[in-house]
Amino acid sequence: MHNTNNQSSTTKDFVKNNWNFTEVWIDSILSPPYILLLLCDTQENCHVYDPAQGYKIVFSCNNYDEAKWWLIEDGYELIQGRLLALQSVPTETDY
Repeated sequence: MHNTNNQSSTTKDFVKNNWNFTEVWIDSILSPPYILLLLCDTQENCHVYDPAQGYKIVFSCNNYDEAKWWLIEDGYELIQGRLLALQSVPTETDY
């Protein structure tokens, strides 16, 4: 599988070095459903990314509640669960 990097360097650096958790939000009314990704850092600075637009940031704010309400107001629903940075990053001892 070939991965294409469509992210800007700022986006890539935020995701690689600073994220604390991510959530998947879905607009289930559309067919197929439309997905957005919410990533927040340890200070709750949050960015909403659109995978369909090359992971372009479509919304940014400085607290989780504001990001959550922006998504809800646009008709998105949270897919149950949250991926924490500590859960997803393998360490050398995992190999």
